[in-house]
Amino acid sequence: MAKYTGPDCRLCRREGEKLYLKGARCYNIAADGTQGRNLCPLDKGRKNPPGPAKTGRRKISDYALQLREKQKTKRAYGLLEKQFRMYHRKAERMKGITGENMLILLERRLDNVVYRLGIGDSRAQARQIVNHGHVTVNGKNVNIPSYLVSPGDVIAVKESKQGKKLFESVKEVGAKTDVPQWLEFDKTTLSGKVLELPKREDIDLRIKEHMIVELYSK
Repeated sequence: MAKYTGPDCRLCRREGEKLYLKGARCYNIAADGTQGRNLCPLDKGRKNPPGPAKTGRRKISDYALQLREKQKTKRAYGLLEKQFRMYHRKAERMKGITGENMLILLERRLDNVVYRLGIGDSRAQARQIVNHGHVTVNGKNVNIPSYLVSPGDVIAVKESKQGKKLFESVKEVGAKTDVPQWLEFDKTTLSGKVLELPKREDIDLRIKEHMIVELYSK
């Protein structure tokens, strides 16, 4: 399947804000675990978008703003256009507000849940952990990053894989990120549970989802 293979920091610069695509580096944490200084290009002051410098002032159209919001959300969750559009169509068929439904579907992805539990440094790393078959859901092997979790599901790292250096560090220091209220995590067993479906206020990304819905409705 096609995927973006370019520099992650370039995407953050294009959107003008951190998308937390590189895990610890985005939090300015060095490889040895110590607090680094300005490891992120945005923190270094490189806030201009990639490409040739643009001169003069130009009014940004509503379409451009809507497009940027869509691109930002796609890149934060690591999706391509076809995948992202599928979630929008699915959200349209659900009861409630389409934009919120779409974000909740994205949050329910298994790779995102593994990231939210703090098992992976970033969504990209969490996706790799799932792809490599290191994770079980309710005791069954699941290697599909787009698998949607439901309340009551138990997500765990396989016992046979818990000796890996990546997972040993999680056991020692706990979750690498703040675990949201709709999830719970036990670092001793490297397992988490979905307590309930996420709510809009549980999603910490700065997303104006109504603009994405407006874009797709044109």
